[in-house]
Amino acid sequence: MKEEAVAFQVADVQKSLKGIDYPVGPRELADKAKSNGADQDLVNALSGMQKERFDGPNAVMKELKGQLTGSN
Repeated sequence: MKEEAVAFQVADVQKSLKGIDYPVGPRELADKAKSNGADQDLVNALSGMQKERFDGPNAVMKELKGQLTGSN
C-alpha cells in the first residue's frame, strides 16, 4: 500500500526551520521543526529525507519539491 504524499506550504516549511544552523541532517531538521511547532506530517517528511546533509534551506526545499504548495 502506497502512502499518499502530503503537501506542505512553503511558508510553513520556512517557519518550521527558523533558527536552524546549516549544514544539518534530516534528524536535526525534524527536531528543529518539531521544536518550532511544525505539523507532525512535516516532521515525519523531514526526518525521512534521503539526503545525508543539507547545506541550506534551498537544498531542503529541493528535496521536498514534490510535496510543496504555495510556491511561485
